[in-house]
Amino acid sequence: MSLPPLDISWLCGEYAEECYSFIYVRTAPDQAIARLGGRWEDFTPGPFPDDPDHYPGPGEPLGVAAINDWTFIFDPDWLGTREDLITELSKGTRLVSQAALGVEDTDYFYWCEDGEIRFAWGGDDGFLSEIPESLTDTMAEIDRLYPACPRLYRGPAFLLVEHLTGIRPTEPLLKGSAFRWGVVPASNKP
Repeated sequence: MSLPPLDISWLCGEYAEECYSFIYVRTAPDQAIARLGGRWEDFTPGPFPDDPDHYPGPGEPLGVAAINDWTFIFDPDWLGTREDLITELSKGTRLVSQAALGVEDTDYFYWCEDGEIRFAWGGDDGFLSEIPESLTDTMAEIDRLYPACPRLYRGPAFLLVEHLTGIRPTEPLLKGSAFRWGVVPASNKP
């Protein structure tokens, strides 16, 4: 296996001072929103923010887009780090979540299967769980590509996402996806 590193400079550059959660769930967008307590018909079309000045803040609408047979959820807060929520959202399917606040050099990563956390990385605490055997080769490749061991949000998390979902999250993919924006009750809970 030989993965090329991703250019995520756009996210670590102009958006670096913003908090975000990228959540990938293998289900239809309307089902993901329903699981979060929202109503799909309340979500309105709109693009991924082209400019960080238009980036939604905590408590503002989250974005949802279909990418292949996955739903991509863009949350401008820490929704993707809430273990109660991501395990519930992953029941009967796979969920991968990454969250970061670049200005504070903080990041989190989760892989869940059918309501169970399989792998977790937690900011300064590092690995919160054992590395599953199914990720061993990918982690070795990440160590080769990123020998200085940067924070996951600076590249490695995106390679884990690609390995676990088949989605290579690039700027053109996200900015070119058809998003719908709305609020779900789950985003208002601490």
